[in-house]
Amino acid sequence: MPCSVTRAAEPRSGTPNVWDFVQRTINTVTAMTSLSPVLSTAVTGSGPALLLAHDVGTQAENDFGTIIPALSAGHTVVAPDYPGSAGTPRAEGPLTLDGLADAIVAAADTAGQDTFTVLGHSLGAAVAVRAAVRHPERVKGLVLTAGFAAPDQRMKITAAMFLDFLARQDFTGYAQLAVLTAFGDTMLSAFAPEQIEYALQKIAGSVEAGAEEQFTLARTVDVSADLERITVPTLVVAPVEDGFVSPAASHALAAGIAGAEYAEIQSGHLVAEAGPAWLEHVDKFLAAHGL
Repeated sequence: MPCSVTRAAEPRSGTPNVWDFVQRTINTVTAMTSLSPVLSTAVTGSGPALLLAHDVGTQAENDFGTIIPALSAGHTVVAPDYPGSAGTPRAEGPLTLDGLADAIVAAADTAGQDTFTVLGHSLGAAVAVRAAVRHPERVKGLVLTAGFAAPDQRMKITAAMFLDFLARQDFTGYAQLAVLTAFGDTMLSAFAPEQIEYALQKIAGSVEAGAEEQFTLARTVDVSADLERITVPTLVVAPVEDGFVSPAASHALAAGIAGAEYAEIQSGHLVAEAGPAWLEHVDKFLAAHGL
């Protein structure tokens, strides 16, 4: 629940920083309380920490499940779920990017991890960037997959369509749009009709409770001004068959971050389908930078 404080009087001479400190504290608490719940988090493995920030309308296991076992072999993997995803209760109010960034860092705190590399997918890439800006002493590296600084018009329209299906509780339409935008052409072409039908039924029957708040946030995200403030090693991975976030957005993301490395994978937005290729780029990057 958001909180507010009435400013009764100016601070007395000799204590000019007291009110500023209080106000900063209030702003932090307000960002966090807009989320309400503590994030449900899975922690696996041991070694340098990797903090995961998943995509919109899904959960960490669905997003990163194909690579978590391999990553856990040499790292402590901290995988929180946003409000309304998996085991995390739905938020009481609108989500904010600052709130999500602080919440995943809080999940790392709970897991006993002081520093970490953040792996963000799509909306999670924006969350990762904001976490690096808000907590520069904590974030040691970034891996941004299918990321964007701000949604383009196609993405805004697509997100609005998802929200419309949710508002009408048309989960079949929601699932059809998800398949069209998340699955790449290679994957769709390889599917038999019965596999497509199974995917549609599974998606329609497992819509995350917090999808509405997450898609609403995704439509308004803008970390463009944050990019020049990123100083940690960064890898940007573009799925070239992505139907939700244009690969051009990854190009722009890499161009905006000084020294960012760039790689492509043959995949749709659902990068789990390209697990081995995705993992190869991530492993190489982590090893090269001692992360």
